[in-house]
Amino acid sequence: MHSIRDWPATERPRERLLAHGPAVLSDAELLAVFLRTGVNGKTAVDLARELLQAFGGLRPLLEADRRRFCGMHGLGIATYAQLQAVLELARRHMQAQLQREDVLENPGMTRRYLSSRLRHYRHEVFACLFLDNRHRVIAFEELFRGTIDGASVHPREVVRQALQHNAAAVILAHNHPSGVAEPSRADIQLTRRLVDALALVDIRVLDHLVIGDAESVSLAERGQI
Repeated sequence: MHSIRDWPATERPRERLLAHGPAVLSDAELLAVFLRTGVNGKTAVDLARELLQAFGGLRPLLEADRRRFCGMHGLGIATYAQLQAVLELARRHMQAQLQREDVLENPGMTRRYLSSRLRHYRHEVFACLFLDNRHRVIAFEELFRGTIDGASVHPREVVRQALQHNAAAVILAHNHPSGVAEPSRADIQLTRRLVDALALVDIRVLDHLVIGDAESVSLAERGQI
């Protein structure tokens, strides 16, 4: 049987998702629902399993660049575009949730959101979450980009953007392309400069998160803010 339509309804990924929710599906089954069809006598599940094996897992597949993604048999530019749209929808959904509540009351979601925005970059990116006086998100902005060795961050520009958003507080974040989230001495020095610069206009720095491959480090939790 080369078509999922030939499977019993209780075994089809889409029907199982509708009956029991997406959490019961494996990575391959979820990917199969997204792909919808297989190729060359392979079901969508078969194709999904092959792709996960070729990329080394779900995350490397989702974060693959366009050239590598579209170079795989069974994928193409339309599928790549659909995937990027789905990933951006997920990020915007998380941001919308953050905008409704105090980010300090949900630090886990804040970390997941910032990680989803910054983790995949191969160069260093410095970003800010601008917050109102109830610590709800006003905006997220990537302010500076650098080489794999670092980004040149200008406190004056951070202050200018915070004032433009009428922010009462900010959460700073940047990624380490090496994947190691341990803050450097330069990270700590930069944080202190930004805390001092923003304090001059009565804007608080609540945290500075360093985003690594599988974890993030909070300078606030380490007492370095």
